[in-house]
Amino acid sequence: MMVLLVIVAGLGVVTLLVILFAPHIRKYAAGGVCRSSVSLEGKTVLITGANTGIGKETALELAVRGARVIMACRDIDKGEESADSIRAACAHAQVEVRQLDLADTCSIRAFAQKFLTEVNQLHILINNAGVMMCPYTKTIDGFEMHIGVNHLGHFLLTSLLIGLMKRSAPARIVVVSSLAHNFGWIRFHDLHSQGSYNSGLAYCQSKLANVLFARELARRLRGTNVTVNSVHPGTVNSDLTRHSTLMTIFFSVFSTFLKTPREGAQTSIYCAIADELHSISGKHFSDCAPAFVAPQGRSEETSRRLWDVSCEQLGIRWD
Repeated sequence: MMVLLVIVAGLGVVTLLVILFAPHIRKYAAGGVCRSSVSLEGKTVLITGANTGIGKETALELAVRGARVIMACRDIDKGEESADSIRAACAHAQVEVRQLDLADTCSIRAFAQKFLTEVNQLHILINNAGVMMCPYTKTIDGFEMHIGVNHLGHFLLTSLLIGLMKRSAPARIVVVSSLAHNFGWIRFHDLHSQGSYNSGLAYCQSKLANVLFARELARRLRGTNVTVNSVHPGTVNSDLTRHSTLMTIFFSVFSTFLKTPREGAQTSIYCAIADELHSISGKHFSDCAPAFVAPQGRSEETSRRLWDVSCEQLGIRWD
C-alpha cells in the first residue's frame, strides 16, 4: 500500500511540474523556425504525402508564399480535404492534388508521365511521404514497405523528374529523413527483411537510405544548379505512429515534449527556400541548422552501392 501511495505521489509531482513548466518545455521542444521572407511567386513545388502532418503544413506555408503547390497523395479524397483547408486558410493559395502511391511503381510512373506533360517547371521537390513501424508488408512490387516507400519510391520519382528540375534550375530537392538514421544499417544481404523483420530497424534502415540518397544525388548533380539536402524534422506528434499502439500512447502522454506538425515542417521549409542555402548541397539539417550525420550515413562506398542496388531493384539506369 505504501509503495502505491509513493508511486501516485510521484506521478502527481511530475504532472504538476510538467504543468508549471509547460510554456518553457514547449518553447524548447518547438525547435528552430524558418525566418526567411522569400516569396515563391512563379515557383512550382511538389510535395509527397502532403495531405497530413508536416507535409500539409509545408504545403500551406509554401502556398502562402505564392507558390503553385502540387500535393501528391495516396488518398485523393484526404488530399482534397487538406487542399480545401489550405484554400480556406489562404484565399490566394494555388494548390492542386494528384494521386500518387509510392508503394506502386506503376502509380509512380503514371504520375510522372502525366506530370511531365502538364507541368513545364519544377523548382522544389520535397520527398516527404513515409511510413513508420508498420507490420511486415510488401509493396505492389514486392519490396518491404519501409524501404519500398521511404526510399525506393522516392528514388524512382526523383529519377523521373530530375530532367525537368535541371531545366527549371535553380531548383532544390529536400529529402525528409530522421534522427533514426543513426540507428540504421543498410542490410544489403537482406534489404527487404525476408530473413528476419523488426519494424523499428526497418524504419531506421529506410531513414539511413534517405540520407545516403541525398548525399549521393548531390554528388551526381554538381554543376547543375540543383541542390539536394536531407532533414530531420524532429520528434513530431503526427499520425506517422499509427501502426504502433505503444508509440501512439507514448506520443499522446508526452505530447508537451513533442513538436507540432507546423513546428516539424520548419526545417523542410528552410531547406526549400532559404537564400543562404542556394549553393549548399549534400548536407543534413535539423532545427533549421546543419545537423550531425552518423558515420554510416557518410560512407561514399555505401551510398554508391545503395544507388546501384536501387537502380537494379527498380530496373532503371540513372548515371
